[in-house]
Amino acid sequence: MSAASKSAGLNKTVRQHYLSLAQGAVCLVTYIWIDETGENLKCKTKTLNTEPIVWATAWSTDGRLVEVLLIPVRMFRDPFILDPNKLVLCEVLDSNRVPIGSNQRSQCDKIMEEVKEFQPWFGMEQEYTLFDLDGQLIGWLPHSFLVFVSPGFNRVVAGRLYGRNICISHCKACLYAGVKICGTNAEAIPGQWEFQVGPCEGTEIGDHLWVARYILHRVCEDFGVIASLDPKPSGVNSGTSGCHTNFSTKEMRGEGGLKHIEESIQRLSKRHSQHLRVYDPHGGQDNIHRLTGLSSTSHFHEFSTATACRDVSVRIPVHVSQKGCGYLEDRRPASNCDPYAVIRALAETCLLSTTEEDEDGSV
Repeated sequence: MSAASKSAGLNKTVRQHYLSLAQGAVCLVTYIWIDETGENLKCKTKTLNTEPIVWATAWSTDGRLVEVLLIPVRMFRDPFILDPNKLVLCEVLDSNRVPIGSNQRSQCDKIMEEVKEFQPWFGMEQEYTLFDLDGQLIGWLPHSFLVFVSPGFNRVVAGRLYGRNICISHCKACLYAGVKICGTNAEAIPGQWEFQVGPCEGTEIGDHLWVARYILHRVCEDFGVIASLDPKPSGVNSGTSGCHTNFSTKEMRGEGGLKHIEESIQRLSKRHSQHLRVYDPHGGQDNIHRLTGLSSTSHFHEFSTATACRDVSVRIPVHVSQKGCGYLEDRRPASNCDPYAVIRALAETCLLSTTEEDEDGSV
């Protein structure tokens, strides 16, 4: 580890004294929002005597600082400085209360209102890779290069798996906060992990995934490491990171639901390129390097589907096929996707489009 990595762990014990000090009747509220890129998170903390309120902050636009409004949309318990303190996810509006360009939640919420009769449920599988502060893949020697991807997932092997303490700490912190985290597992690359969020209805999945990402980055601060959501992690020549998205409606989950699942997959096949443009924050450029047909991925330029197969665009899990109802899994979203953009596209294509629409249809 670098000198910066060593210094990152010096004051954790000392900090506990300050966390134990009484804070009176006030509440420390950490406002969290998505930055100008639509890919990263920012935060700032305010002392309040009441529930969270609208708060103005600085925002960089074309190199200029402008004032924007942080609008609280969902509140969680703070797993870092504990009750009664809160984490608050916010939407960002301009001074005229119009959603900022990177604010995908606002439009997503409108679509979810349109399709609420279908009771859309989502689950998202967030993969990430751990690096030391000097950019070295965690657990690997300096200047080494990972050329091997283990044939097995969910390993319990010392020397082949790094970062379990971070994975478990993150899971516990999410549970404390009230994030709907429903599982974790090791992934193919040593130092690569996954957590799952859901099932959630509508926009809620985006709120919970973004806050789970925030908590992950904060946990990694404490451990002196970096969690990368890069779909093609640096220094790894094989293996990728995605955010597979599970989707269902009340019809899909009910008796005979497999028919509705297959109809939705047919609609998705006709809008393949449109979905790929919103399944990563760079208009599909990240997924071009990720979706190569290798490492359990599909091909970027071709839509594919199958049952119990992992190298396809959209799959039907084997237990869903056997039961005849359940959900579909869209395996195309990249690990750095905006969940609001992903679920909006799924809802528009599967629930608001018609079977006659083709690749010219918009998402």
